Amino acid sequence: MIEPHAPAPPGSPPPWAGPARLPVQPSTGRFLVLACVFVCAACGLVYELELVALASYLIGDSVTQASVVLSVMVFAMGIGSLAAKRLRWRAAAAFGAIEATLALVGGCSAMALYAVFAWTGDWGGLWASGPRWLLVAFSLTIGLLIGAEVPLLMELIQRIRRQDAGGAVADLFAADYVGALVGGLAFPFLLLPLLGQLTGALITGAVNAIAGGTLVLGLFRRDLPRRTRWLLLVANLAVLGLLAAAAVLVDDFEQAARHAVYGHDVRVALQTGTQEIVLTGGTDGRPLALFLDGRLRVGSDELRYHEALVHPAMNGPHARVLILGGGDGLAVREVLRHTGVQRVDVVELDAGVVRLARRDPGLSKLNRHAYDDPRVRVTTADAFRWLRTAPTSTYDVVISDLPDPGITASTKLYSQEFYGLARRALAPGGRLVVHAGPFATRPRVFWTVVATLRAAGLHTAPYRVGGRDSGFAAGPDRTADGSRAPRDWGFVLACADTRPRLRLDPHGPHPLTLTQRALTADGRAAAATRIPGLPASTLVHPRY
Repeated sequence: MIEPHAPAPPGSPPPWAGPARLPVQPSTGRFLVLACVFVCAACGLVYELELVALASYLIGDSVTQASVVLSVMVFAMGIGSLAAKRLRWRAAAAFGAIEATLALVGGCSAMALYAVFAWTGDWGGLWASGPRWLLVAFSLTIGLLIGAEVPLLMELIQRIRRQDAGGAVADLFAADYVGALVGGLAFPFLLLPLLGQLTGALITGAVNAIAGGTLVLGLFRRDLPRRTRWLLLVANLAVLGLLAAAAVLVDDFEQAARHAVYGHDVRVALQTGTQEIVLTGGTDGRPLALFLDGRLRVGSDELRYHEALVHPAMNGPHARVLILGGGDGLAVREVLRHTGVQRVDVVELDAGVVRLARRDPGLSKLNRHAYDDPRVRVTTADAFRWLRTAPTSTYDVVISDLPDPGITASTKLYSQEFYGLARRALAPGGRLVVHAGPFATRPRVFWTVVATLRAAGLHTAPYRVGGRDSGFAAGPDRTADGSRAPRDWGFVLACADTRPRLRLDPHGPHPLTLTQRALTADGRAAAATRIPGLPASTLVHPRY
């Protein structure tokens, strides 16, 4: 692929590259080319970050998605650079065509990926991994186009004024890297919070098309045949028209896609600084469902989950209770059913979930207005960071009602260091209970949680509870095949002093879905599947 050639004499241009006929001074022309490099680099990095962010939300496991996008895109950039060697003889026209294509593909990539996920994500069969393959295709295409930019821009800047290759490369890469910095900072701090993922990508594509088209049709128009100028003009106007039309229709598109994913009973849909929250049903007798980042967290079977999570841990002293996560207030509801509770501290990362649990009529009715109880105090904070400064030997019960350990963002909340901090917060004789993800479909993850708790100096009693909601508390990856969807939940009860007993409080309230006999059987069933010898998960060596 890399062709051998005899080196040209120093400073001599190739036979097709005579001096460009510019409408401005050469110094101004070089500045405009470098400014275009800056803008294109910023747009290219936004496309890259957009794919990573959207894939992490739709598919899950941000580390895997970032690795796929970055590796495929960097590889494709190399191929694109090699392919662009054959286009140098018409560098201006080729660059204009590439930028128009890149603007269209990059600008529409987020909508296309979301559309495939929303309308075909449940097809199963050969298309079960459709969104993943589309992610690879977009990464490959965008990488090829970005990679082709640099050789062509190098040719254009040399046609304005010949200089040594090292100096030209330094100028070009300086503008490229600074543009990438601006794009990388603009995406999380400007585009994502103000415009959202879909509109942000469309606006970026429009900026990309304007920058590329203006440079070629404005600065190098005298080097282009009349027909080429008209073709590039029509192509850029068509791209801008398509992006503008998509931007106008993006709200309707997002609403239709949301209905395709969640059904037509969506009551609340909001994007906080932490996650997307969608609430369906919950009024007029319709079943309530709460989705966080597309994962069903509260469904019709929530009572079975929350009773199994809370009640075994409340057997014993329980005057002071700490709940990590659980912003929906449903674990708080179960805690408050027990007499003798004096204080409940809730540490929730997303204040939006707590506001919804307080104010939404359906969700507040479901949690029995738990946040109106004066004993309940809420802190908006990261659970790991909060535990580092939490008072020691304070809580009789610590309830870890956190997302599935298989989600990358939650991995640190299932680490040995995290459990060590939780152990420090326990009063003598205190109990810690952990939601450890689906039991039947991810047994290795479940028993890794158990091994990690034991490595933190805690004695454990694992147990499982079956459920009916296949999507509730699901892992990071959506599962189109319902037979493989998780239909149970795994829990681990832990104590620092001695091995805890799986018992319900004989003086406490009677759970509606859980009996002592069933709890004992579920503990035995879990113990029979133990996977020995698993290493603990730590911050620097996550095992999930």
